[in-house]
Amino acid sequence: MGETVFSVLGPIMVGPSSSHTAGVARLGQMARNILGGAPQGVEIGFFGSFATTYKGHGSDLAVIGGLMGMDSADSRIPLALKIAVEKGLDYTIRTGEQASSHPNSLEIIAWNEEDRIEMVGVSRGGGNILVEEINGFDVRLDGQYPSLWILHDDRPGMVGKIASLLASRQINIAYMRLERSQPGGLASMTIECDDQVDAKTIREIGQKDSVQSCRYIPRVR
Repeated sequence: MGETVFSVLGPIMVGPSSSHTAGVARLGQMARNILGGAPQGVEIGFFGSFATTYKGHGSDLAVIGGLMGMDSADSRIPLALKIAVEKGLDYTIRTGEQASSHPNSLEIIAWNEEDRIEMVGVSRGGGNILVEEINGFDVRLDGQYPSLWILHDDRPGMVGKIASLLASRQINIAYMRLERSQPGGLASMTIECDDQVDAKTIREIGQKDSVQSCRYIPRVR
């Protein structure tokens, strides 16, 4: 992907750091979007440089704020932990070794009554992020595009079926990544789209033979 004004100038944000605050808030938003709504509980792991600097840079405030739906410019981020307590969000924070090859990495485990997700992401500077793993599957999602995450049986023709359905709805694919547990096992397909994907299309993908689930992940701010 080429440079954007966002990547050159950085985000509009509550400081102090684009990588340790703005990027972390966006990772929190991504975890919320992947879960499909507000979490009731979260476990956050800060790794690499985050492990020693997250308190000083307000990374804990930022990620909790993002998980509650706040963007990086939200003036409530400095009060995020207080608001989390008021809303009954159960959270724990831990530190450890790097979860990724990138030094600014974190893990978010989030759950509610309907679902539970585990996400590993990195903050690459300037507010830019990359989600590298969801529930053990390798992905590459930067939050700049509306995206689909599809779990399906590893069968011939699955890519063609889903791509054809999107094309029939005039939805262009910007990027696609495939990952599988083993030949013939469970496979993961992540698709970044140029346009938003409507609920009917998401539902139709989820109802296709051999598709286990289809999640829509909105872009983050």
